[in-house]
Amino acid sequence: MLALSYRSVREQEGSFTALLESTVLTAITAYLFLFLCALILRYGVLIFYSFLDHIESLYKKKSAIPPRFSEEKSLPMVSVVVPAFNEGLVIQAALLALLKLDYPNYEIIVVDDGSTDDTYDKARQIAQEQTEIQIRVVTKRNAGKAEALNTGMTLARGELILNMDGDTKLSANSLRVCVPHFNNPSIGAVAGNVKVINRENMLTRIQSLEYVEGLAMARKAQSFIRSVNIIPGPLGMFRKSVLEQVGGYDHDTFAEDCDLTLKMLMRGWHIAYEPSAIAWVETPSGLLDLIKQRYRWTRGILQAIRKHSKALWHPRTTGINFFLLWYMLFEGIMWPFSTVLGNLFFIYVSFQYGLATLLFFWWLQLTVLDVVAAAYCVIIEEEEPSLIIYSVLFRLFYINIADISKVFATIEEWRGTAMGWGKLEREGKL
Repeated sequence: MLALSYRSVREQEGSFTALLESTVLTAITAYLFLFLCALILRYGVLIFYSFLDHIESLYKKKSAIPPRFSEEKSLPMVSVVVPAFNEGLVIQAALLALLKLDYPNYEIIVVDDGSTDDTYDKARQIAQEQTEIQIRVVTKRNAGKAEALNTGMTLARGELILNMDGDTKLSANSLRVCVPHFNNPSIGAVAGNVKVINRENMLTRIQSLEYVEGLAMARKAQSFIRSVNIIPGPLGMFRKSVLEQVGGYDHDTFAEDCDLTLKMLMRGWHIAYEPSAIAWVETPSGLLDLIKQRYRWTRGILQAIRKHSKALWHPRTTGINFFLLWYMLFEGIMWPFSTVLGNLFFIYVSFQYGLATLLFFWWLQLTVLDVVAAAYCVIIEEEEPSLIIYSVLFRLFYINIADISKVFATIEEWRGTAMGWGKLEREGKL
């Protein structure tokens, strides 16, 4: 009798466990299906709006009347601010590129943020050799990039300020193509187009594709509604009056460019994107440096969103900013968590039930989205066609590493784990 009762209990426990497992697996399947639908919608919306912006840009260029030579002197003065901390390997290349800018009225301000290498001396050398374009080089105690940018804002004489990074090389047309956007009085800033210069190995070439597909396409789509949500650190032009109005850069996030952008959007300013203003940057060529960079970016963006989190719950008063913040949370939290969950789920199902084909089709669906988006962006950006091939490698291993890094960054940001800046070591590839 006891044996029969024990067997009955075990059978009930087994059936309950099977029911629980079936329920969990069904719930995860349904969630991943909804996530995939949201991802397809995301790609479709971005491609649609970025194409509209592309058409709009072509129309403006076709109908634009070139300024007469006599009008050149009436162009507003632009102050180019270059914050630099231990950029000795690249600062001279960055400054030499600035001296070739096709614009008649600008100054260069280098703010050495207490470097421990020869950054200040190398910048001073370029400044002393230059006679046509004014280059001011100032040094201060180390207080972070935000403080260096605020120092440059204070010293700037131009009504427009272009902020960049010390490891960036700007295209010669950057000022000339960004300035006309400010004819629209509602435009507070213009975001530039960031591209990878050190395309020397598989990792950096995949990042080249990521910058074209993941960053440029989103900014192009957002630019159609004049609401770019992150002005990139390597190239952003601002009205000086707007920078002063929002209080400049804050020191309480690891993504000061994202935080500043959100402050401007919350004040009602519009932000445009100029794809032909290109900032060439050096990206991590090693896996560990890449993980550190993405970890810092994720935590910094989450910190910036938290500062403006009230907009998440008041769509009537915040308008488009409500959707922008939820979009940022989708990309920063839901997307990486969902892809990691999906990979683990389909690996489990493959081993437990012998359904390995499901894992393949999960990967294939995501890869098809990447390939389509990559092909579209490469054509629009007039980039190297070979980058399309890297979209397969992007999905095969790269994005998994990046997503795991983002998941850990999100968890540690939620827990309040302390972190440092994690500056990328330069290789001097400019």
